[in-house]
Amino acid sequence: MKKKYFGTDGIRGTVNIGNINGEKFFKFGLAAGTYFKNLKKKKQVAIIAKDTRLSGYTLEPALVSGLASAGMHIFTLGPLPTNGLAMLTKKMKANLGIMITASHNPFHDNGLKLFGPDGMKLSDKIEKKIENLIDTKTIKQLSNPKLLGRVKRLEDGNDNYIKILKNNFPDNFSLKGMRIVIDCANGAGYKSAPRILSDLGAKVFAFGVEPNGLNINHKCGSTFPQFLKKNVRKFKADLGIALDGDADRVIMCDEKSQIVDGDQIIAMIAKRWKRKKILKGGVIGTLMSNYGLEKFFSNEKINFKRSKVGDRYVKEMMKKNNFNLGGEQSGHIILGKFATTGDGLLVALETLFALRKGELASKMFKVYRPVPQKLLNINVRNKKIIESPKCKKAIKLANELIKNNGRLLVRPSGTEPKVRIMCESFNLSLMKKCINIVKKTIN
Repeated sequence: MKKKYFGTDGIRGTVNIGNINGEKFFKFGLAAGTYFKNLKKKKQVAIIAKDTRLSGYTLEPALVSGLASAGMHIFTLGPLPTNGLAMLTKKMKANLGIMITASHNPFHDNGLKLFGPDGMKLSDKIEKKIENLIDTKTIKQLSNPKLLGRVKRLEDGNDNYIKILKNNFPDNFSLKGMRIVIDCANGAGYKSAPRILSDLGAKVFAFGVEPNGLNINHKCGSTFPQFLKKNVRKFKADLGIALDGDADRVIMCDEKSQIVDGDQIIAMIAKRWKRKKILKGGVIGTLMSNYGLEKFFSNEKINFKRSKVGDRYVKEMMKKNNFNLGGEQSGHIILGKFATTGDGLLVALETLFALRKGELASKMFKVYRPVPQKLLNINVRNKKIIESPKCKKAIKLANELIKNNGRLLVRPSGTEPKVRIMCESFNLSLMKKCINIVKKTIN
């Protein structure tokens, strides 16, 4: 099902270029409002949160105008992590939740993530129906003047989100005596993350908590873990936590200043949940999950399946197979016992709950041996270049070379104008050779 506006994780792009502008956001709001209004539920409510990008100030009013024009009432929450928005959409029994964010992308990008009343990201089928409405004549979707929506700002979004997170753990959960470095990427988690860690008694060293609209994800956060490593070492922390721009990803750092990626976090949680008899069904990874993780689960007799890249597809497969744990190497991890989408802060708390009795993070995360993996991102004008005969031939050749010695994956990014080449093998020279074979046909 080919879509015009939506990618693997909502709508995303550079602000004031293409679809990311006020005019389009009005139409996005009008179309989404019209779709959910047509479901004919009595209460027509949308809630909106955002990250800290400067462009949020221009895009949010346009989105609100579109929703109100469709006859929906809107509550705006301001900066709030994506899963906080998902949780509150469900709790407030709203028809629709919209997160204005471009996640881990630089400040000049922005976009939307849409959630239904169940707190789940919308399916491809629903996104396609909304797309059809986006391209319908605006006049057909405008409400009667008496039926226009109203707008209200709520200031307690982060308070309610923190309350929900705390309710997932015992009342006696304490981080007293722990030293924690938290890097909030100057993004949506800059208020809630340091606060909840402090509330639980930890000594917190907070960074990336001074957003100015332009510094989100800039040399900080989960996409720049070197900053986290440096500060874990400097402050002799027990654990380092790095979120991304909308706080739905997390990368960690142990007390030895070693980076812990999403696959390693998933392995640790799966092993612990299996021991505690919490793990349900198995684990969903993606096409990007490390081959070493797959082998680990096989040895542990934990069922493991791969989905397409994107936490929405992970969640869909979790639901289909009745699994309660899944995620991506990038740090999108879904704890199905607690949440409907990725939540970096929730995953960090689950990790800290396991560490609270004094176990070292380096020991706890040492559960499997990752296969060396290299990821190359290539900027392209047209992502369909990988479908050219020349590129297909190169991919076939590389796959034949790596067969039985590793794995190769070539795919277009769902959110950026890039082609991603991933290869993994203990044979480093072979891995490099296979990547170069494909790379030559893309550059």
